[in-house]
Amino acid sequence: MKLQRFNRKTHFWGAALCALPILVVLITGVLLLLKKEFTWIQPATVKTASALPTLSFDRLLSIAQSVPEAGIQSWADITRVDVRPGKGVMKVQSNTDWEIQLDQQSGEVLQVAYRRSNFIEALHDGSFFFDGAKLGLFLPAAIILTWLWLSGMYLFVITLMARRKKRLRLEQKQQLKASR
Repeated sequence: MKLQRFNRKTHFWGAALCALPILVVLITGVLLLLKKEFTWIQPATVKTASALPTLSFDRLLSIAQSVPEAGIQSWADITRVDVRPGKGVMKVQSNTDWEIQLDQQSGEVLQVAYRRSNFIEALHDGSFFFDGAKLGLFLPAAIILTWLWLSGMYLFVITLMARRKKRLRLEQKQQLKASR
């Protein structure tokens, strides 16, 4: 019985301690699962007929600099260049989370859109809040959640076994009465 009592207390306090981080992880996880479904979260990738990426990086940078929303002055303002040869597109992501999609041959700007998925990912892993949040807050919350699951399963199995035992005792009593 001491183990059950300990489990109940850890459930009570553990759930309270990790409720907010887990809620953030759950909500942002759902949004990340749906990021390809909603262009509000992540812009859809435009497809072109361009077969091979021939756009040079110098040309790519000059085109990206011409898009005012992105605020790109140099390579230091670019976080990622994503080349999708099968779709005929190159994506340039700026430090300000703007995404520019270019035709991989002509360099034509196909789409400029704000990309919220990076912000949602930073919320999801805790890095948005402060430097040590990933390991100092979200990791302990994950460990507590794992403990809550394990101890919850233990409590669940113990409860089922107790109910089964009680049911069997009642059936035995009924059989004894019936046989008299």
